[in-house]
Amino acid sequence: MNVNINKIKEPVEEELLEFKNFFNNILKTDNKLLNIVLQYIIRNKGKELRPILVFLSAKLVNHVTEATFVAASMVELMHTATLIHDDVVDNSQLRRSNFSIKALWKSKLAVLVGDYMLAQGLKLSVKTKSFNILEIVSTAVQEMAEGELMQIEKARKLNITEDIYFEIIRKKTASLLIASAKAGAASVNASEDQLNSIENFALNLGVAFQIKDDLFDYSSTTNIGKPEANDLQESKLTLPLLYSLNRANKTDRKKIFKILGKKVKTFNEIKIVQNFVKQSGGIDYAKSVLEDYSKQAIDELQTFDDSMAKKSLIELVGYVVLRKK
Repeated sequence: MNVNINKIKEPVEEELLEFKNFFNNILKTDNKLLNIVLQYIIRNKGKELRPILVFLSAKLVNHVTEATFVAASMVELMHTATLIHDDVVDNSQLRRSNFSIKALWKSKLAVLVGDYMLAQGLKLSVKTKSFNILEIVSTAVQEMAEGELMQIEKARKLNITEDIYFEIIRKKTASLLIASAKAGAASVNASEDQLNSIENFALNLGVAFQIKDDLFDYSSTTNIGKPEANDLQESKLTLPLLYSLNRANKTDRKKIFKILGKKVKTFNEIKIVQNFVKQSGGIDYAKSVLEDYSKQAIDELQTFDDSMAKKSLIELVGYVVLRKK
């Protein structure tokens, strides 16, 4: 299955072009320094997965409206702000293979720029009276923060169970995809049943997205704009590793936990953990769970009439599963 992001966004290509101007106008400012930083952000935006999801979800239900552009803008403002703040928290020098705002302009300015984008999202919601969209997006930001804090707390003790793992990724990763899909559908007056189906679709999509991310740590090479085995370096207990640890004998568990407990791990130590996970079946297990969540995501779309938007959302699931970065 050859899935291309450009093919996925074909049904909403015109809307995405219009959205680009809509979003850029929101970010206009007379402050010269702020304008320089914002232009850098605009130039180095990613694949715009979340705006694509907003517009496809809207078209799945009805015709795109002005409210849909507001919804996509609010999601993108909140998402970008959290990424900027994350890079400060994680002391990240790179974002999508480019220098992060934190790396170029230091932490203080990065935090302020993130705050500015959050404020613009709030202003936009008040100006357009999009309070239902604001509630959806604000809930996602709250859950993302809770998920991050939960992961930090559990990582210190290295005592994450699979149930806790899924709760963390639901909050950290899936919540903003849920917000994107629900905000898009809500912007065109989707029914309660339609909103529930779209929420479940995005939840399964988000979990699948994170499991795919987990598997990148066990690739020989990665092309995702971050160091290879980054999660292992940070001692994050991802699904392949959790599965393997839960089935390991006492000696192997002690050996792996000793490595994970180190702040800095050598290349050989990372390889020991990677080989342990591969030999324990952790990768095959994670792939099977990924397939299950992908199937559940597609199943949630079957209640909707066939359309180009529906076809693209199904292809989006395939893209998440097969992506190389």
